[in-house]
Amino acid sequence: MEDVLTELPPPSRFFQEDLDNFATPSPPLSSPSLLFCNPKPDQPLRPSLLIIALSSPSLYIFHHISSKTLIGSLVLPEIPFSGNSTGPSLGDKSCNIYALNDMDNLTLVVLVQCSISAERSNAVAKLLIGDQIIPKRVLIMDSVQSQNFRGKLAPDETYVFKLETSAERKGLDGDACGGSSLLKGLDYFPSGSVLDGLGAALLARCQMRNIRGTLCVSWPRYGVCVVALVKSLLQRNVLCGFDLSTIGDAKDKSSRFSSIKNHPFDSDMYT
Repeated sequence: MEDVLTELPPPSRFFQEDLDNFATPSPPLSSPSLLFCNPKPDQPLRPSLLIIALSSPSLYIFHHISSKTLIGSLVLPEIPFSGNSTGPSLGDKSCNIYALNDMDNLTLVVLVQCSISAERSNAVAKLLIGDQIIPKRVLIMDSVQSQNFRGKLAPDETYVFKLETSAERKGLDGDACGGSSLLKGLDYFPSGSVLDGLGAALLARCQMRNIRGTLCVSWPRYGVCVVALVKSLLQRNVLCGFDLSTIGDAKDKSSRFSSIKNHPFDSDMYT
């Protein structure tokens, strides 16, 4: 006779997802918010250009531009502030908003130095391009995701592609941007390849609001060559009035960022 107290129970007849239906759901996360520095700028902000840096090369470049002023931050409840330095650092998990010191036009730069899940991408995109920030033009700097790219990407070669909203591609007039494309001469992202995450959500937000938006993606994700290429692209087409020559090219290290940090930028690679 079997001992019912010591024998292993029979396998469950339910699938794991069926059992999860009986578990108490986790409480929903609070909505992200924008926190501006004192004195608060006049709202809504209407920058002539909003630059959102997601890729490691673009984060490195904009971090080293000295002529910028911190005006606010994007606060995500799931991203803790513990471990961050008192001053701006590439190793922090933060999402700071800066104003470039340009007397002619207001240019805002958002440095996204934290990992944002796909589920939160739309909420963040609506906040950065919404009622409080109404840009005339948007530039999103992201990286190519090799698993979603149709074709081969050599690790020792550099690539830069772009995607544009309908308003940007048609060159709509009627604003300060004029009719020219922001990244002239750059190849379009190959057909059949896929982009997702926050970069895709931001470009879709621009498309919905009929804003001239450009998504620029670079490959590889790290390295001295891609930093130099992105810096040259920004100097030539975007930040013509800024001197980026003082920003030294990063030292190339082949190691990937630590998965423990869960962070899209590893500052050790560029120091």
